[in-house]
Amino acid sequence: MSNVSTPTPAPKPGRKKMLVGGLLALALGTSALTTLPFAGNAQPTPEAPGSAITLPRQVGPQGFGDLAARVAPAVVRVTVTGQQAAATTAEIPPELRGTPFEQFFRRFEGQMPRGQQRAPQGRPRMGQGSGFIIDAAGYIVTNNHVVGEADAVQVELADGRELAARVVGRDQQTDLAVLKVDAGSPLPTLEWGDSDQLRVGDWVVAMGNPFGLGGSVTAGIVSARGRQIGAGPYDDFIQTDAPINPGNSGGPLFNGNGEVVGINTAIYAPGGAGNVGIGFAVPSRMARNVIADLQRDGVVDRGWLGVSMQPVDADLAAALRLPNQRGALVAGVEPGSPAARAGLRAGDVVVGVAGREVATPRDLAVAVAEIEPDSETTLALLRDGERVEQAVTLGRREAPRQQARAGGPAEAERPAALGLRLAPSKAQGSGVQVAGVEPGSIAAARGMRTGDVILRAGDREVASPQDLAEAVQAARRDGRPAIALQIDREGGRAFVALPLAG
Repeated sequence: MSNVSTPTPAPKPGRKKMLVGGLLALALGTSALTTLPFAGNAQPTPEAPGSAITLPRQVGPQGFGDLAARVAPAVVRVTVTGQQAAATTAEIPPELRGTPFEQFFRRFEGQMPRGQQRAPQGRPRMGQGSGFIIDAAGYIVTNNHVVGEADAVQVELADGRELAARVVGRDQQTDLAVLKVDAGSPLPTLEWGDSDQLRVGDWVVAMGNPFGLGGSVTAGIVSARGRQIGAGPYDDFIQTDAPINPGNSGGPLFNGNGEVVGINTAIYAPGGAGNVGIGFAVPSRMARNVIADLQRDGVVDRGWLGVSMQPVDADLAAALRLPNQRGALVAGVEPGSPAARAGLRAGDVVVGVAGREVATPRDLAVAVAEIEPDSETTLALLRDGERVEQAVTLGRREAPRQQARAGGPAEAERPAALGLRLAPSKAQGSGVQVAGVEPGSIAAARGMRTGDVILRAGDREVASPQDLAEAVQAARRDGRPAIALQIDREGGRAFVALPLAG
């Protein structure tokens, strides 16, 4: 059982620039503490003799003492014990990681005679995190990566009592978990706040158990909302500069009223460093629905639509005659899915769910997941440039299925000057296969590859290379600046816009 969870960013366009240094999910425990230098306040400029003294205007609250005193009794320390998985390499002490001694340690271990190297074996491991009480009966919220596959979980209350806890339920997709303790009497609780009301620049307060030190309070502001860090399919994190460190995982993030608006989950930590002023919290709007499901029956039921999606860029917007780049473009519809039964088609752009605006594929995924399975909702679509409303009865979310496509084209044809060589697909009537992509061509510039299968071109299905050539010619006659191709790449479907200028 690792005491550090490292979410790896998904390779999505436009998101890599923030994640260059890497992300470190908050650790369960630590054996080292880094002391950071303190920058004192700048000295005021002396006033000239005889001039009036102007006092600086107070910015922000006077302090958070009253808030901290009110909410602290419901914040807990979570301690877990379990068996560390056997490893074939030596465990590097935390205090050596990221230092020149790490390489020395690994080199020394590797140069030991085979008979003297330590045999792989499991061993007891202890870790710590944070949590908070949401129900007087003893229900506690924390992170999934805090409890993991722990053999035993212990909770220390603010009054010093230590109680055994059982794991009621865990959700890996949002990194949330619910624990239950039996205290023999009602426990103090915290209230949920509305994370949708947070604005960038609002004050927030974090509480938890950093580095195993016990109850600690830090404050900062909301730095950003809706952050995606590659932690899961429902990334929608609140970013804050309130200092968060290993051991804060699972602790609450409060608004100025002392309401829980987030669950501290991850930090941005280049090179494994501690806090650098970038922390992430699961927003309460998402968390409270997940927590309610876990508290009720230990599992999370999510709505399922059955489509693959992609964002809309400027070229796709032009090719599909869209008014702007907002919405989730349906790249493919799974046969037999709720979307297929409702009549959704590849090329539709979803711009709303049940009256809630959809600007990105993530918005659609989160909105659908929060709707109860087997319930009916309404999608707002842009189809062939027209807005339509479509009722759909959602299913229960299934694990994504992978499909493998193999094949080698036997003969190749060239469409109208796009830089593609095409051949009939081995599955007759199911598109045409890309036999080659000319370097420096339009298709190469747009990322098309040998082996891609083109399923649609513009508003028509493609069953042969001639179909694609005719679709391109028709788009040029209509004066369109680009044509949208739906492609299948190793079972995943997406649209690519190829410019037709010239």
